[in-house]
Amino acid sequence: MAWRFNEHAPVYLQIADKLRGSIMTGEFPPGGQIPPVRQIALAAAVNPNTVQRAIAELEAEGLLYPRSTQGCFVTEDGEILARMRREAAERLVTDFVSFAAELSITKEELIKMIEALKATAPAEMTEINETTEEVKDEHSGMQESV
Repeated sequence: MAWRFNEHAPVYLQIADKLRGSIMTGEFPPGGQIPPVRQIALAAAVNPNTVQRAIAELEAEGLLYPRSTQGCFVTEDGEILARMRREAAERLVTDFVSFAAELSITKEELIKMIEALKATAPAEMTEINETTEEVKDEHSGMQESV
């Protein structure tokens, strides 16, 4: 796990994001134990209190839970994990759409790009196909209500 911090956000939030990402990718699977605070602090070259604050953030979200003297473990609650993935995907899509708007790329052009991408990588794009259809449906409903 490579650690790089930027000056635009508190370090503990960046550590929480990194841990959250490791949970989403399965590096730390549901029910699995995360490394001890001191090990993370040493790897990240930060104070253990900073790591503890990041872990407290993830505990408050329900992603991690402590087991007395055994350490912290990833939740096995599928709803919490699904919500975390959905929120991350929504942030990515929002950033993507905002950046596309800055480049003056229309929604129709974005949809065409996604459709073209689906044609070149069908096996990996199954979920994107379903999501694209959902976005189209939502957009249609929004236009009708306007």
